[in-house]
Amino acid sequence: MSVFSSGPCACGSGLRAVGCCQLDLNTLGPASGSRHLLPVVDEAIACHARGAVAEAERLCQEVLELAPGQGGALAVLYQIRKAQGVAAAAEALVRRLVLIDPNNVWATQELALLLFSSGDLGEAEIHARNGVRIAPVDPQSHNLMGMILTEANRPQVGEFHYRRALELLGDRPAILLANLAWNLKNQGRIAEARALYEESVAHAPAVVQTLLGWARMEETDRDFARADALLDQAEALAPAHPSILLHRAVVRGRTKDYAAALAILDRIEQHSAGEGLGTNELLEKGRLLDKIGRHDEAFAAFAAGKRKHVEQSGALYLADEAAQMTARLKAFFTSGRLRIVPRAKPIGSGPRAMFILGFPRSGTTMVEQMLSAHPQVSAGDELPLVHDVANMLPRMLNSPLAYPEALADLWMGDQHEGLDNLRDYYLQRIRQLGFMKPGATHFTDKMPLNEMHMGLIALIFPDAPLIHVLRHPLDVVLSVYSNHLTHGFYCSNALETIAQHYVLMLELVEHYRREMTLKYLPVRYEDIVADQEKHLRRMLAFADLPFDARCLSFHENRRYARTASYAQVAEPLYDRSRFRYIPYLKHLAPVIPILEPAILRLGYSIHA
Repeated sequence: MSVFSSGPCACGSGLRAVGCCQLDLNTLGPASGSRHLLPVVDEAIACHARGAVAEAERLCQEVLELAPGQGGALAVLYQIRKAQGVAAAAEALVRRLVLIDPNNVWATQELALLLFSSGDLGEAEIHARNGVRIAPVDPQSHNLMGMILTEANRPQVGEFHYRRALELLGDRPAILLANLAWNLKNQGRIAEARALYEESVAHAPAVVQTLLGWARMEETDRDFARADALLDQAEALAPAHPSILLHRAVVRGRTKDYAAALAILDRIEQHSAGEGLGTNELLEKGRLLDKIGRHDEAFAAFAAGKRKHVEQSGALYLADEAAQMTARLKAFFTSGRLRIVPRAKPIGSGPRAMFILGFPRSGTTMVEQMLSAHPQVSAGDELPLVHDVANMLPRMLNSPLAYPEALADLWMGDQHEGLDNLRDYYLQRIRQLGFMKPGATHFTDKMPLNEMHMGLIALIFPDAPLIHVLRHPLDVVLSVYSNHLTHGFYCSNALETIAQHYVLMLELVEHYRREMTLKYLPVRYEDIVADQEKHLRRMLAFADLPFDARCLSFHENRRYARTASYAQVAEPLYDRSRFRYIPYLKHLAPVIPILEPAILRLGYSIHA
């Protein structure tokens, strides 16, 4: 019995687990003192194997009442709950299995896959890494790492694990080829990805998720005819499949046939057996309605999509955690303390970082697309490295304290050059990621909300330009609300929490600017749209780069931007997203009191 599904992951990427592991219930040894229950467990296993699920469930529950840690009964009951779609119960059971036997590779992989499917990439990665530690020559361990790291915007490292899985298998299974193709697509290596998709489909022409992933790649590469042809192949295999129809709607939206796109979404709803549209379909519907000026209906679709996501995921804004972290950062990064905190030495040679900061949906992708059209600038995209450095900093400094308080260990004689080590670690990771193009002297790092760690960035890279992209706060909040995003302590699921986190980050940036000397340049999205060349020249000069006219035609930059803005930056600069909030003012009324001080402080006003 294969323990891993070959179905799609929750993100809809087409990534799937390779069914190369088998559950061996004999490895799930009995809890101490429960050997007399083994015949009952064996009977439960036999019942489950022949499809007598109710009887298997009854027997497992009897065993677990007497021996709550009996591994075989937990494993069978877990598979029953998983098949029933009772995600919370299934997760609780497999967590118990991992707790009882931390070295059980099957249970560890199952937990990682469950967490990945629910969108909890952070914890999924923890267990996937443990799976590799436990079973370093198990292809599935590496496949899971590849899946999780690809979706966590670390595709270069994910590629290593996919290729390791292929090496260990000594074969080229179609599912793994498709997974690697999606990974390469996320790196912008479209030709290589296309070749792998062709090979995968040649081996297994009837896998719908492979065709969907390939169609999505062709859509991002602007080959809409080929995307449609692939969706035709997929629909022949699975008529009226919601994911196929959603991708068709996306393609029609990219070609600006909004009426056709909305009609396709209506088809999804008609075939939903009363369940209505899913989160992604509702948000796509809202964005389409927005484009044709049906703003009230668009907002209703956004609100419904967010409600459904919260119902399904339970993901709510981690307000206390966000407030506590920002308070601790403000308490540590003060002018008095920073006068005696050492800085890392300037970089002598090699690529130089340019940090593009900003709240999600503020225009950072557009700015990166402009700058990376320069022959001396490579796009790093959403690099997680600053967050990685912050997390590992206490270990690197051998400090008993957490970040940011662990920076106090820089006053120790044996840690005085600790920031140099952190800088070198960051730059080593940049080299390993391998995205620098020939001739480039600079690279961009535009992870959203890196401004939370702007103080740390300035300590490690005191000469690096910090370009902070600002946009009207109401436009930012509305745009975040219309997309599915996970950045910012899960703030994006409600208007009020988006606004609260926006204010929290703005106040933190103002604190850093007040307490530190920074190489900081604020740039307003609206000003770039109004006079692109003027503000492009300003940004390039700030980064000590010569002007290059190719940056003005950033839409011709064939780099794939791994963000929700990938379609927008494929078009010439337009102004229809400026003050997009105006038709939604009545819907945004609850957040205006939260945002109004920030709006005025940034020099904006509220237009009726």
